[in-house]
Amino acid sequence: MSDRVTVAKTYKLYIGGAFPRSESGRVYPVADSRGGFLANAAQASRKDAREAVAAARKAFPGWSGATAYNRGQVLYRVAELLEGRRAQFVHEVTASEGVKRAEAIVDAAIDRWVWYAGWTDKLAAVLGSSNPVAGPYFSFSTPEPTGVVAVLAPQHSSLLGLVSVLAPVIAAGNTCVVVSSQDRPLPAITLSEVLATSDVPGGVVNVLTGRTAELAPWLAAHADVNALDLTGAPDSTRTELEKAAAGTVKRVLRAPRTEPDWTREPDMARMRAVLETKTVWHPMGV
Repeated sequence: MSDRVTVAKTYKLYIGGAFPRSESGRVYPVADSRGGFLANAAQASRKDAREAVAAARKAFPGWSGATAYNRGQVLYRVAELLEGRRAQFVHEVTASEGVKRAEAIVDAAIDRWVWYAGWTDKLAAVLGSSNPVAGPYFSFSTPEPTGVVAVLAPQHSSLLGLVSVLAPVIAAGNTCVVVSSQDRPLPAITLSEVLATSDVPGGVVNVLTGRTAELAPWLAAHADVNALDLTGAPDSTRTELEKAAAGTVKRVLRAPRTEPDWTREPDMARMRAVLETKTVWHPMGV
């Protein structure tokens, strides 16, 4: 049997439910932990970031307006598809981790997605309240999604860290633009393929690959981005990104000083960070 040339995969961006190449035509090499070549990934540009924000804004009314129960079903479907492609994710995570560790990471990422899926229809009950008032009226406070969230994904945890910052954003009813790990983008691109074949509407999640330091300032200053997660921002840029975000009064989730232990049990902090509290006053008997 003659030798054959392996058909290398072309990795693209994920914007508005489609997989376009970067409008700039740029790509950059992705290497494994030993420096061996894995693939070329699309290097997103400023225009790609603008288009991703526009897609997220367009998808926001439908996603935020869906019932919380329906969003939970959609997220659970993503977990089902992740389980079905477990071997592929293990293979891609193994490029930067050992096989045993990669298997544990992928299993934890699937479990975490299920965890957030279960919270979608419980947020209002846990975070909402009936407020005490002195008068002939009711006062209720309920959580509502912030809007479009720009997420700078963790640089070293290419799958579990990514799921840990992405799932709470969409579970809370927001749409998002995610800048993947710069050096380890392949699991993020494969996750976008899962999202594209799941029930997640196009534009709810948009994934950009490329240079985080190049893309982050444009997202931080974008007037149609409502919140910014700086988890994966380079240390040298964090202060400037916060200043840029302040220009459009964004919510900012600051980057941790050290890389978090993503294997720890999740909590509700990330969902709270991308929710607004709406208080309604209503007269009695009306």
